[in-house]
Amino acid sequence: MIYQLKIALMNAKPPIWRRILVDPKMTMYQLHHAIQITMGWDNYHLYQFIMSDRRFIGDPQMIEWGEVLDAKKIKLGQVLQREKDKVVYEYDFGDGWQHQILLEKILPKEKDMQVPICIKGKRNCPPEDCGGVWGYENLCQALAYESHPEHEELLEWVGGEFDPEDFEIDEINGGLSDLKGYMKTYESYR
Repeated sequence: MIYQLKIALMNAKPPIWRRILVDPKMTMYQLHHAIQITMGWDNYHLYQFIMSDRRFIGDPQMIEWGEVLDAKKIKLGQVLQREKDKVVYEYDFGDGWQHQILLEKILPKEKDMQVPICIKGKRNCPPEDCGGVWGYENLCQALAYESHPEHEELLEWVGGEFDPEDFEIDEINGGLSDLKGYMKTYESYR
C-alpha cells in the first residue's frame, strides 16, 4: 500500500502545501527528509513530529526537553493508520514552521511505482530563517513593492529574485529521487 499525504504549512495565507505519495514503512526520520525536500527547506534546524496525544517524535540526542521518541525507530504507518489521521511536523523551533500532515488516502501500490513522489502542490516555500509565517508575509510584501524601505536589502538576501507563487514539481521530484537512493543506502547499513 501507499499513503497519499497532504503537507500544509499552517497559518500560511494563501495556503502553501504539497501532496506526496510515500511508503508507510518509511521511518519518521525518512519522512522528515522527504518533507525537507518537498517543502524546499534546507535541513539546517531541529524538527519534531507532534502527535495528537502530545507525544513527540524526533532526534532524542538533539532535543533535550521531555521524552522524545526516536524518529529513526518509528514507522510512518505506526503514527498514521487510517485515512484522515493527522500529525504536526514542526521545523525550526525559532521560526516555528508547523505543518499539518494529513493522511488523505491509502492506495494500492502499482507495479514499479517509485515513492516518495510529489504529485501536486501550491506556492513556493518560504526561505529559511525569514522569521516564521509573519516574517514571510513581511518578506513577500517588501519584495512586491520597490518603494518598500527594505526592498533592496531583502531582494539581495533572497539571492536576487523570489516568486512566492512558484512551484517547481520537477525540481522537487529530482530531490526526492536522490532521497530514494539515500534511503536504500541507509537501510542497507542498519
